Amino acid sequence: MDQTFMKEKKILPLVLSMALPMIISMAVNSLYNIIDSFFVAKVSENAMTALSLVYPIQNLVNSIAVGFGVGINAVVAFHLGAGEMQNVDRATTYGLFLSFIHGLILTVFSIFSMPYFVKMFTTDTDVINLAVMYSTIVFSFSTIVNIGIAFEKIFQAVGRMNISMISMICGCVTNIILDPIMIFGLGPFPAMGIQGAALATGIGQTITLIIYFIFYFASPIQAKFRISLLKSGKRLLKKLYSIGVPAMLNMALPSLLITALNGILSEFSGSYVLVLGVYYKLQTFIYLTANGLIQGIRPIIGYNCGAGEHKRVKQIYNTALLLSAIIMALGTALSWIMPSTLFGMFTANPATLKLGVTALNIISIGFIVSAVSVTSSGALEGLGKGLPSLWISLFRYIIIIIPAAFVFSRFFGAVGVWISFPFAEFVTAVFAYFIYHKASRRI
Repeated sequence: MDQTFMKEKKILPLVLSMALPMIISMAVNSLYNIIDSFFVAKVSENAMTALSLVYPIQNLVNSIAVGFGVGINAVVAFHLGAGEMQNVDRATTYGLFLSFIHGLILTVFSIFSMPYFVKMFTTDTDVINLAVMYSTIVFSFSTIVNIGIAFEKIFQAVGRMNISMISMICGCVTNIILDPIMIFGLGPFPAMGIQGAALATGIGQTITLIIYFIFYFASPIQAKFRISLLKSGKRLLKKLYSIGVPAMLNMALPSLLITALNGILSEFSGSYVLVLGVYYKLQTFIYLTANGLIQGIRPIIGYNCGAGEHKRVKQIYNTALLLSAIIMALGTALSWIMPSTLFGMFTANPATLKLGVTALNIISIGFIVSAVSVTSSGALEGLGKGLPSLWISLFRYIIIIIPAAFVFSRFFGAVGVWISFPFAEFVTAVFAYFIYHKASRRI
C-alpha cells in the first residue's frame, strides 16, 4: 500500500479519512464501557462501587499498553515517511515483542496488588470481594490487551485505520452481547454477576486480537515482524521508550488523579466516590471520541514530519484542534441538556443522582477548552516529542488539579473537587498552547 497520500492529500479530507474510523471505533469502545457499567449497576450499588475502585488500576494497565503503542506508532510512521523500511520492520518487531513482555508483568502485578489497593479506600467486605473477583478475571487478559493495542498502533501507523476500526468494533460488540448473557445468566450460561462482566470484557479483547491476526496474515502491510531483527537496533529501542514512557505516564496520570480524588471524596461520603466513578465512565464517550481524532492525526503528523513537510504539520494541528473543540462542545451540551438521564443509567438513588447532576454540570464547563491540551499533547507525540506532551498531562492531571481539589474542598466541600476540574483545564490550556508552539518551532 502506497503511503504517499499522507503528504499529498488535502488536509481536511486527509484528517477526516484517517480520524473517522478511529472516532467511530473509540465511540463504540466508550459505549461498551458505559453499557458494561450499566449492567453491573443492575447487580447492586456495591458492584458499581467495586468497579469504580478497580478502574484506576485497570486504567493503569491500559495506559502502559496504549502509551508504548504510541511509541510504536510514532517510530513506525516516522521511518515510513523517511523511506527507511528496515527500521519500520525493526520497530514493529521490538514493539510486538516488548508488548508481550509488558503484558506478562502487568498480569502478575495487577492481580496480586488489587486486594491491597482496594482496602485503602473501603472496609466494606462485600465491595472488596466484588472488586477482587472482577479484577482477577479482567487482569488475566493483560497480555492479550498489550499485544492487541500494539497491532492497533502498527496498523494505524501505515494508514490502515479501517482495520483498527473493524477489529475494535468486533471486540466491543462481542462484549456488549455477552454482558447481559454472562452477568444475569441466559440460555446455557449461568448467572455470574460481576465475574460475568469481567469475562465478557476479556473475550471481547481476545476477539479483537484474533481479527488483527487475520488481517495481518491475509493482507500484508509495510510493517513486518521479523524475529531476526531482535538482535540489533538498540538506538531504535531507546527511541521507542523515549516516546512510549512519557505517553504511558500521560495515559496513567488519570489513575493517580482518581486515586487522589477518591481519597479526598471519601472523607465526605462514599456516594461521592461512586459519582466520580460514574463520571469517568460517562466522560469516556466524549474524550475517547476526541482521542480517536488524535489517533488519526498522529501517524500523518509523524509521516509528514519525517518527510520534511512542516507546513502541513501545522495545518493538520489546526484542523484537529477545531474538530476536537466541536466534539467537546457536543459533550458540554449533552452534560447540560440531559445530566439526569445520563447519571440515571447507573443509579436509582435520588440523593446520588442529585450529586451526579451537580458534578457533571460543573465539570463540563472545562470540556471545550480542554481541546487545546488534548490536541497539543497528541500532536507532540506524533512529532516524537514525548517529554513536552508529558508536561502538559502533568499540569492537567497532577500539578494543578490535585492541589486545587484539596484547597477548594476545604472551602466548598465535595463540590470543590468538581470545581477543580474546569479550573485545571483553563490553566493547562494556556500552558499547552505555548509548550506546543515552542516545541514545534524547534522542529
